[in-house]
Amino acid sequence: MVDKIPVSGVRYGDMLQRAIITSFLIVKCILFGSYSQAQTPTSQLQPSQTPPPNLLSSRSVVLYDFNFTQKELDEWQRGFQKAGIDPIAYFETDIVFSGKDMTNAMAAYFVSRQVSFIVILDKAPGFQFTVTPFNGNPTLFNPGQSAWQLKNNKLSDLLTALWQEAWRSQKKANFLISDYPEMDIAVDAIKGNRQEFYAIDLKVDNLAIPKFGNAEMDKALEDFFTNNYPLKFKIVDAGADEQELRRKGFLYVLCFVQTRGVAAKEVLGYDLSKGEKNYASITFPEGQLQLKIIPADQPVYKFYFRHIDNGNIFLGTKWDADVQWLDALRNHVIGFKQELKIN
Repeated sequence: MVDKIPVSGVRYGDMLQRAIITSFLIVKCILFGSYSQAQTPTSQLQPSQTPPPNLLSSRSVVLYDFNFTQKELDEWQRGFQKAGIDPIAYFETDIVFSGKDMTNAMAAYFVSRQVSFIVILDKAPGFQFTVTPFNGNPTLFNPGQSAWQLKNNKLSDLLTALWQEAWRSQKKANFLISDYPEMDIAVDAIKGNRQEFYAIDLKVDNLAIPKFGNAEMDKALEDFFTNNYPLKFKIVDAGADEQELRRKGFLYVLCFVQTRGVAAKEVLGYDLSKGEKNYASITFPEGQLQLKIIPADQPVYKFYFRHIDNGNIFLGTKWDADVQWLDALRNHVIGFKQELKIN
């Protein structure tokens, strides 16, 4: 659950202390699904009963549900080793698809490692294996493209079917497959420097605001900036080429991540060493400053500004993620305006 704490006339340190104390008083709970985007990656694919050509002679990467245990992932890897599928790295699915900057970085890494296939492992209900060709682009695969898919409530039975079907269709050529999943590879979504303050240059520089590609959300986005952002900005098409935006005079672009709070912090380079179960987020409902306690595994949005030329990102001075996208955007923009004393 989330818990709101109104604040008035107190320092941020005092607010945070109250928030931490209050987090121990939470008595309600929310059950979270395995992947919280509007669409799961596999829902965009066309299921097939046939393994893709060259699967057993090419490199793959595995994207997996964060709810999998290490024991289960080890079992998956042994199954891949037996079948001849060669995953060179494992990444949590919701981190990979957390935002544009991360998928761009992941795609570049996959290209550099000569990856040919993306394996997606889902959990609950049962177990699901999906593999589809990597398209070499930041989208990772094309909507509607074919994907070999297997499902079973028992993991061992699924892996047996995987091995049998793979060997019926093609000859195994991958023999030097690791015994254990490779899970310690860090792919940095941040090309430039990360700054835990706001972009002061936005007082004079033009800001590009990409659309979501959803009419209702795009209308709310434009209304929000028209009514709350007194500086230079323009709403641009979703997926607009950033170099073209730069040629048109834009220096900054609005970005966001959407994933679990702990994953958002990991993607954006925050310190996770404390292992917090809840995060205190600065919010501004109806313009009034509050702290909201949000569980670390709750899916949230976190907005930030990125400089197009150098890739530097500006995260703001306080953690301001929120459950709803418009609330998270409001938190960031109002925090920015207050910090820079903009009316």
